[in-house]
Amino acid sequence: MRKLLSAIILLFMTAGPILAQNGVIKGRIYNSKNNEPVPFANIIIYGTNTGSTSDLDGNFKFTGVDPGFVRLKATAVGFENYITEEFMVTNAKKVFVDIPMNEKQVELEEVEVRASPFKQKEESPVSMRTLGIEEIEQTPGANRDISRVIQTLPGVASSVSYRNDVIVRGGGPSENSFYLDGIEIPNLNHFATQGASGGPVGIINVDFIREADLYTGAFPANRGGALSSILDMKQVDGSQEETNFRFSVGASDAAFTANGPLSQNTTFIASVRRSYLQFLFDAIGLPFLPTYNDFQFKTKTKFDVKNELTVLGLGAIDEFELNTGLENPDEEQQFILNTVPVNEQWNYTIGAVYKHYKENGYDTWVLSRNMLNNSAFKYPENNENRRKILDFVSEEIENKARYEHTYRNQGLKLTYGAGAEYAKYNNDFFQQVFNEQGPDSLSYNTNLKLFKWSAFGQVSRDFFNNRLTLSFGTRFDANNYSGDMSNLLEQFSPRFSASYVLADKWSLNFNTGRYYQLPAYTALGYRNNRGVLVNKENNLKYIQSDHIVAGVEFMPERDAKISLEGFYKHYDDYPFLLDDSISLANKGADFGRVGDAPVKPLSEGRAYGLEVLARERDFKGFNIIFSYTLVRSEFKNLREKDEDYIAAAWDNKHLVNFTLRREFKNNWDIGLKWRYVGGPPYTPYDLEKSSLKQAWEARGGGYLDYSRFNEKRLGAFHQLDLRIDKQFFLDKWSLMLYVDVENVYNFKLKEAPSLVRKKNENGEPVIVNPEAPESQQRYDLRKIRTEAGTVLPTIGIMVEF
Repeated sequence: MRKLLSAIILLFMTAGPILAQNGVIKGRIYNSKNNEPVPFANIIIYGTNTGSTSDLDGNFKFTGVDPGFVRLKATAVGFENYITEEFMVTNAKKVFVDIPMNEKQVELEEVEVRASPFKQKEESPVSMRTLGIEEIEQTPGANRDISRVIQTLPGVASSVSYRNDVIVRGGGPSENSFYLDGIEIPNLNHFATQGASGGPVGIINVDFIREADLYTGAFPANRGGALSSILDMKQVDGSQEETNFRFSVGASDAAFTANGPLSQNTTFIASVRRSYLQFLFDAIGLPFLPTYNDFQFKTKTKFDVKNELTVLGLGAIDEFELNTGLENPDEEQQFILNTVPVNEQWNYTIGAVYKHYKENGYDTWVLSRNMLNNSAFKYPENNENRRKILDFVSEEIENKARYEHTYRNQGLKLTYGAGAEYAKYNNDFFQQVFNEQGPDSLSYNTNLKLFKWSAFGQVSRDFFNNRLTLSFGTRFDANNYSGDMSNLLEQFSPRFSASYVLADKWSLNFNTGRYYQLPAYTALGYRNNRGVLVNKENNLKYIQSDHIVAGVEFMPERDAKISLEGFYKHYDDYPFLLDDSISLANKGADFGRVGDAPVKPLSEGRAYGLEVLARERDFKGFNIIFSYTLVRSEFKNLREKDEDYIAAAWDNKHLVNFTLRREFKNNWDIGLKWRYVGGPPYTPYDLEKSSLKQAWEARGGGYLDYSRFNEKRLGAFHQLDLRIDKQFFLDKWSLMLYVDVENVYNFKLKEAPSLVRKKNENGEPVIVNPEAPESQQRYDLRKIRTEAGTVLPTIGIMVEF
């Protein structure tokens, strides 16, 4: 690998400045409230004096543009100035950019409002950050995976286990929602944890992404089902004039993307990806072999200036095998082989968004369907001649419809609408268990059907020459699972935001709100051996979270921003796992599934902290992002009478991210990212229970001692990532190369101990009391400590033509 890296770097260093300046940007300026063209607008390439003017239809054009990432700034009489997110210009294709502009209500006298690349929305003056394609493409250590890119933002934790769990402000990985062009997508990752959000590799091809908004609070009322974050991604449109192609090879997969016109009014973009991780893992002797495939497409039809239709889809097929052919596996490899089940998944989302523009607003109609099929099985010690200890096939199917109306006029913004959903959850489940009576099994078949409905509205208004912006919204959610859940008023979800401009460069921002989330289908559909919906009888409820966020923002320059935010979240009615006596909020950061167990809505928790964010897009040529988060995540200990708060699984305490990037001559870009994640707590093993032979064989491994829940804590983790990019923009095609090295200084972190059985000279597990009755026999166990973290170099190649 070292020789290969040296060869690639040598290629980079010896490459001459092969460059053509034939980039073309075309686009349209339009009024955001009614899609009418904005004529005679001035558009410049941000940071230059190169400009253009829109015609009567709002169209504009740039030619002879230098290739690379650029922004546009648009100004027009009677409209607020607008700066686009960055996008890449190449010689291989024309770039099409639509620029929405908001009408300006008054000319300000006391406060000068300057166009800024840092966006702020009326509903969400705090806790909302926008990622552009340059950050998504070139963040060191992220390997063009948006799930990892958002881990550089304040409040978002990452793990050393190379998973993409979305852990925001001390909330669990099941507390997030994801949207793609307004369509909710339940799965963001391959090999997704059912009932949560994590997985090792993102499912989204970033060739499609134009920008992404991450809300860590202050959720708009038209987006539901989240307690900790909402990731709202917007995709590019296909080319209107010619068909273009891109071929990419990255850290774990190869992708082919095409985009272009389908007709005079319709464009498309589509891609397929195929992983090659299984070959790499087999070559280096890892005990598991994952394979994934995915597809993604989008079409957009503009019938006329008032009507447009977007259709999109994405899906994945994930296969997972155990590498049982390993010769002489070590203890860590054997532990993985004996405990990890064979897992297969496939999923898809398909949907349509129809927009109809009116004089002062527009209607949005959304229809979508998504499905997840998740199956797994496990043989004891992978011996197929023995009875399985786990075997299930599970399906989640959702059919959704949503209507929204957005109205803008004279500084007022009004959004209202309603939604309906029909969902099905099927699970054919078998698992061996061990309880107080000894070995047992759990077997059930569930076929749950749910009708859900919602209504929402939000009004925002500027006051005092735009110094003060207020927004009030509310949302109602319900379903037919139970009597309590069917009452809309039980899930009344108000929210309020305020933003006040103190001076030209300073502002104060605030938000408070109450949010609800339906528990996972795995919990809703859980049955016992008699077929009873246990958690329905336990009066399972929507999970409730109350947020308060306040912050101050300082913008010393147009490309610089410093913000400070304090946040507090309070949880109620969180499912409490009756078997483990802990909150379900602590689960979800592992493969497979979470939530399929008896629970009651008893857990109460809190997360609170402070975030500092400093961004400078051009400090002597450097793009700098620094963030620090102090976060505590705690839930009440219901085992004790005093019910004191104890650390939750996501109580990292300190999160630090520092990213430094710079563009150099001849299309070079070098970036560094350093991150620090405080050590999370963990629970030690119950050696007494784990050593019982029948208990061990029922699960294929040990049992945690939840009476000592999160009693231990791991050390902190930190690593440095390096990325070097080089682009070659030729006349008809472009070549983009990068080297990405994760964990440059090879930091090692000791993980929580694993429990294994001691073996005799014949490789058989040692039983300390073989003469005892089988129900009393015990294995001789030992702990092993493994290290996580290694230098991980990646070479990426993208060809566009």
